[in-house]
This record gives sequence, structure tokens and C-alpha cells, in this order.
Amino acid sequence: MRLITQLIIVFSLQFISSHSWGDLVKPALVEISVFHEGHYRVELRASIEALLSGINSQYKDTSQAPTAGEYDRLRKLDPEQLAASFKPFHSELLKEISIQFDGKAVTPDIARIEIPERGYTKIPRISIIYLEGALPSDAQNLNWRYPARFGDHAVRVRQVNQKEQTYHWSDWQWIRDDSTSEAFSLTEIANPRSTLDVVLDYIIAGFQHILPMGLDHILFILGLYLFSTHIKPLLWQVTMFTIAHTLTLGLAMNGLVQLPSAIVEPLIALSIVYVGLENIWHKKLVKSRLAIVFAFGLLHGLGFASVLSDFGMPSDAFITALISFNIGVEFGQLSIILAAWLTIGLWFGKRHWYRAYISIPASLTISAIALYWFWDRLEWPIAI
Repeated sequence: MRLITQLIIVFSLQFISSHSWGDLVKPALVEISVFHEGHYRVELRASIEALLSGINSQYKDTSQAPTAGEYDRLRKLDPEQLAASFKPFHSELLKEISIQFDGKAVTPDIARIEIPERGYTKIPRISIIYLEGALPSDAQNLNWRYPARFGDHAVRVRQVNQKEQTYHWSDWQWIRDDSTSEAFSLTEIANPRSTLDVVLDYIIAGFQHILPMGLDHILFILGLYLFSTHIKPLLWQVTMFTIAHTLTLGLAMNGLVQLPSAIVEPLIALSIVYVGLENIWHKKLVKSRLAIVFAFGLLHGLGFASVLSDFGMPSDAFITALISFNIGVEFGQLSIILAAWLTIGLWFGKRHWYRAYISIPASLTISAIALYWFWDRLEWPIAI
């Protein structure tokens, strides 16, 4: 039993030492709108700071890159300053990307760039680069290329007939190498994107935000699981958490609730610290814990909203996308619980020494990791 406890602590120390908790390197999101009226527009959502400093997906987080210092300098710039720093990079960007209609390359122009305010520098700032150009007549298909040295990316194409107010979305293509996308057909203009396509896209996005990308949410759910091996306490806690984050996710995506990331992210880490410590203080579920888990769920919902905003929401299927994303999140949470039960609960959950040798050491470890996150996520003065 002591060996199990020691293994938990050793693994966790290695986990902490191997992660410096810099920014996660997010894939770029590319949406190409092809207008029946004769032009196209590319919306490239990416971190300009990462592009300029040469940081791509070979690094698990930005602090692992040799140019991490330059990245940190750039992300502290105001939008005007960052735009000025990015201007010399325009020609390189246009040279490296490729848009082909029926196999023939075209060169777009950079129409404009939207750079958010500096805000909270502990998470990536996602800018939107708009590229535009004339659409060749009678184009039947489109290919896109975004070099691997710029990072992983996902791309999809929307066909638009503004006069008839019809459009068609393609499926996402996720590309992690230097390959050109598969050809996007441009002949479905009269067919709207199906509800099933929206549901699947956003369920996957919600699931991936938990597994593998949501380390803080993973630790929070594990903290809830470690409290008790009985299903009833876990069910009550997960229910409160789910109701709460669903509420704030919906409100935030409708613009009714907003809280700066500089406040939300440290508080999410602090919520994990508290859950781990309370696993030690209480042996039985009390009403105050349910209230606290509900309050923490409200915070985590704001964190989900930040991710969903980056991914984008279809204006014609907003509710469907929102519900689907939430379903994906729940699938991710259930997967964590199932994995915890298969690796811990199934074998050790009914042992008399479970609490002393597994639950308490693991909860302390979770709190220690989250306390480091809390400290690392603090930014003074707080950007609001």
C-alpha cells in the first residue's frame, strides 16, 4: 500500500517537473468562404505571436520552445504594436500558404487583421487574419495548404450565395503535416449544412477540450471521483457541476455573462486546490460541498466558453452547436470517471486502506499541482 502511495507522489512530481505550464499551442482554425458572386475570403484564426516566434505544435507548450522569450515579449504588446511587428511577415505568410482552384494557385491579399487587446497574457491571444481574392469562373474544387512549420490546423469551406441566401459548409479537415488538403467540392451551394454535421463537429470539439487538452478539468473531475468510491456522492457532485457549467456556458456564449480570463483561470486552479483539500477534511458528502462544487462549475463553464469562442459558433445552428459541445464535454468527463474506476476504483475502491493510501495522497498531489497553476496564472496588475 505504501508503494502505491509512493508511486502516486513520484509520478506527480515528475508530472509537475516536466510541465512548465506555458501556453498550450493551439491549432489554427481556417474557414474559407467562397461566394457565388465571384470572390472568396479566408478567415485564419491563429496566434500571431506564435507565428512570429516560430512556435508550432512540436512543442507541448510555448515555454518549451527556444524562442519562448520572444513569444512572451510579443504577447505583451498592444494590438497596434503587434500589428506593426507582424507587417514584415505578411509576404512570408502569403508565400507559404497555398490556395488552389481546380489545381491552379491563386494569390490572395491580406484585407485586414483583427488583433484582440493584450488582456490576460497567460493564455494565447487568437487573432483573425482575413485574406481575400477573386474567384475564378466555374471553379469546381478548392485545395488549401498551410505549412507544418506554422503549426497544426483545421480547415473547412463554406459556399455562399448571398442573393439566394443559401450556403453549404464542408466537413473539417484536420492537417498535422505539410500536406495539402483534400479537394473541397464547390458544387453544393444549394444544400445547407446538415444538423448531423453540426452535432458531430461540436461533440468532438467538446470531448477534445476535456481529453486530452483539458488538464485542469481532468484534475477537477479526478478530485470529485477520489472523494468517495460510492456512486451516489459522485453522482450528486457531477450533477451539480454539470448543471452549473451548462448554465454559464450558455449565458457566456450569448454575451450575458463575462468575466476576464485573468480572474477565471486562477480561480479555476484554486477550485481544484479546494476540492483536493476537502477530500481530506470530509469523509461524507455534505450540502456545503455540493454548493461549492456548483459554484466551481459556474467558473469552469466560463472556461469552456473561452474555448468555444475560439472554435466559433454557427449563427444558424447556435443552440444545436452549444448543446452538442456540452454533450462532448460530458462524454469527456464520463471517460475520465470510467478510466479512474478501471485503474483505481475497481481494484482498490473497497479496500479498507483506500482512503489512507490512495485518496488522501492523490488528493494532496492534485491540490499541489493546482496550487502551482494558481500561482503561475496570476498576473499583476490584473488585466480587465
